[in-house]
Amino acid sequence: MPVSERQLTAFANTHAWRIPFDTSPRHLAGPGDARHVTHGLAAAGWTRTSDPLSPEIILRSPDHRLTLTFDPQSTTSAWWRLLAAPTHTEPGWYAEFGELVPAEILGRLTDALTATPPARQPDPFQALETAGWQVDNAATAHSADAMCHVERRPDQARGFWHIETCRPGHGTLMGPRIWHAWFDPRTPAHLVSAFMTGLADPAPLTRGMFDRTAHYSVVQKPSPLTPEQVVKAHTIRLDAIRAQARTARRQHSPQPNTPPEAPGTARPAARR
Repeated sequence: MPVSERQLTAFANTHAWRIPFDTSPRHLAGPGDARHVTHGLAAAGWTRTSDPLSPEIILRSPDHRLTLTFDPQSTTSAWWRLLAAPTHTEPGWYAEFGELVPAEILGRLTDALTATPPARQPDPFQALETAGWQVDNAATAHSADAMCHVERRPDQARGFWHIETCRPGHGTLMGPRIWHAWFDPRTPAHLVSAFMTGLADPAPLTRGMFDRTAHYSVVQKPSPLTPEQVVKAHTIRLDAIRAQARTARRQHSPQPNTPPEAPGTARPAARR
């Protein structure tokens, strides 16, 4: 399901009147534009299986294994839900994300879904430690403002990941929750790491002047980008995802048992 010209025009019209602001830290930037995620998956070949007139969006991967659901009318705190069905060689897994999770951070994970997995699974805490987060005993981590918390909780042989952005507590480390993310123990580490990399990236996120943010302490400064440049960056990203997905499909496509014959190679005569 490629992103149509009509859909790109609608995205451009949305951002044409917005005055861009650099917004940081990322975990307080607010949800942003959900099309950062949905357009990216569509460019990678995912298809919408939900009712086009419904506010709920359900996207399914080309191999029908992965399903992403966005439900802005959810009665739970999870607006985004990502499900991987089990296969003969891999277990199934599940992840969910709250209403105010920034789309760009979730987009780092969904971009990784469309790429070839790394040969060696990374340590998700590494991205946080590199960015200067406080990491304790490879089990918990906290952002510099102490409002975003990452925890790997024990669960039999493997732990599950829980991320919360919270308001400052009164006499406690964590106050009321702003948004959360949760990964079950079977979630591939490179996908968790991709989310953490997007979370810990010090670069600000782009938000419009009147866009919803997650907390009043967020810092916003006029962006050097114009609305046209914001739209152009979105289009360039979709082109890159499309190319990345094609490369991943070629690498996963079955190879022939025998190499093709070189041009001009003579075949032996058939026996009579």
